[in-house]
Amino acid sequence: MERTDLKLPLGYPEISRILPHRYPFLLIDRVTELVPGQYAKAHKNVTCNEPFFSGHFPGLPIMPGVLQIEAMGQCGGILVFYSGDFKPATQIAYLAGVDDAKFKKPVTPGDKLEIHTEIIALKKTLCKLKCVCSVSGELVSEATLLAVIQPKPI
Repeated sequence: MERTDLKLPLGYPEISRILPHRYPFLLIDRVTELVPGQYAKAHKNVTCNEPFFSGHFPGLPIMPGVLQIEAMGQCGGILVFYSGDFKPATQIAYLAGVDDAKFKKPVTPGDKLEIHTEIIALKKTLCKLKCVCSVSGELVSEATLLAVIQPKPI
């Protein structure tokens, strides 16, 4: 996939060419906005049959905050692909830090988790992102993420 092939929205075929994640850990359904070097917006449709709901929590299904952070990171991975020199065929981006994470409201089945990721800094092997998740326009979580880009292990 070439960076010049940006045609929005990005769905599963395009997302899976960029991110190494697969079910049940691919947490981005669609990328709806993306301005290379600046920001991306994506969403995940949260359904009642998500595997994590069977244990978090029985009778009171709530999307774990760590998975919201993971969705933020995945949105950031797509943004970094279109913004820099990141090569998914030979490189991988690892989450290296999470700062100022806050969880304001629970995310439950039926919600459309909207993820907004903005680049704060992007260097050859390091990226800092400001991320916000919302549901129906209401803030549910936010964090600043740090990712490191390294060669894929052989």
